[in-house]
Amino acid sequence: MKNYNTLVVVGSQWGDEGKGKITDYFSQVTNLVVRYSGGDNAGHQINFNGEKHKVRIVPSGIFNRNVVNIIGNGCVVNLEQLNEELDLIYKTVPNHGTLLISNRAQLVLPYHIQIDEAQEVARGKNKIGTTKRGIGPAYQDKVSRSGIRVGDLFRNNFKEKFKGIWEYQKNFLKKMFDVEILDFETIYTNLIKNFEKIKNNVIECGEYLESAIKEGKKVLFEGAQGAMLDIDHGTYPFVTSSNCSASNVALGSGISFKYIDSVLGVVKAYSTRVGAGGFPVELLNEIGDGIRIRGNEFGSNTKRPRRVGWIDLVALKYAIRSSAIDKIFITLLDVLSGVDEIKLCTSYKLGDKKLTSPPPTAEEFEECVAEYIITPGWNEDITNVKSYSELPNEAKNYLKLIEKFCEVNLVGFSVGPDRTQTVLLEEIF
Repeated sequence: MKNYNTLVVVGSQWGDEGKGKITDYFSQVTNLVVRYSGGDNAGHQINFNGEKHKVRIVPSGIFNRNVVNIIGNGCVVNLEQLNEELDLIYKTVPNHGTLLISNRAQLVLPYHIQIDEAQEVARGKNKIGTTKRGIGPAYQDKVSRSGIRVGDLFRNNFKEKFKGIWEYQKNFLKKMFDVEILDFETIYTNLIKNFEKIKNNVIECGEYLESAIKEGKKVLFEGAQGAMLDIDHGTYPFVTSSNCSASNVALGSGISFKYIDSVLGVVKAYSTRVGAGGFPVELLNEIGDGIRIRGNEFGSNTKRPRRVGWIDLVALKYAIRSSAIDKIFITLLDVLSGVDEIKLCTSYKLGDKKLTSPPPTAEEFEECVAEYIITPGWNEDITNVKSYSELPNEAKNYLKLIEKFCEVNLVGFSVGPDRTQTVLLEEIF
């Protein structure tokens, strides 16, 4: 008889949907939180007890004492940044959880950051808009089978192996970009120093998780970025470097997909995205500026202002399909208070064609024009709302329109950044 307790929390737009808040919220009743993709370019801000906390690569369950947090094999890890992040968490949050790391997780090394920076410069006006943290080049090495995994550092011949890879990267940087690579001994010594701090936390991730699931423990899988930034199914090439949709959970953590019970899509009440790429619903006016300010739409790590737009139900429905989302949670509903009329994008127009799914190329997506339905907004402050019944009728109607169009159940919404500003319509975990 099936008896699993697993939930995937995945971003359903272009990232920044509030996944960290939702993961932290459910972490209060879970045993394990697993990050299955991405690197330290994916920042989450979590608010509780009147304080703000940030994580980059550490799973968002770290702020709960009894939670075991795992960085899965689908992630890429900069050990120096990881230790700096952990030091800050351990210093400021006494009741923190524990952290484990998959022995198959790939490493982000200093030359990856150098390559990332050099590639962006070389792209000129065709910049992708990376965070320049070396994430893409680390995944490039993974795919080209020249990466370093955490488990490699236990080997007696690691230094020799690493030196050969360093020599290759040295030649690559010099010949491709005329950039001098950082000194080998400096990189190696720093890497080993940081590895010593975490080596007792390295595990065989898949085996560990399977055992925990079979024991009946509650496991939450935390996504990074959003489904529309997935390397295969997002708005390519303006995407991240990994498969961040929920479909990658099994591959990125080492368990069977049969163990996944439910997928919760986190959806912002409007749309945002960072960097270049098509954005048919973008608001380049006072309404957009107001939403940006009220929603604090600036990168939690980079501080970059995010592009703001109406909710895009075409992209959302596409994400629901590609990530097998069966429930959605709406965040930042309070930010729309004071907007007289709210628009919901229900299709695109591309030339004389009507599209109900994002086109495959960046050029076509840039040319798409959003087509909307319009619903009345509300003026009431809803930040203290504790139940669905307390919402203004206009807000209720807005949520119903999203739910009906996307043919998926709404299980909750948030009306502010704090843990307490979370309203569940049903218990799901």
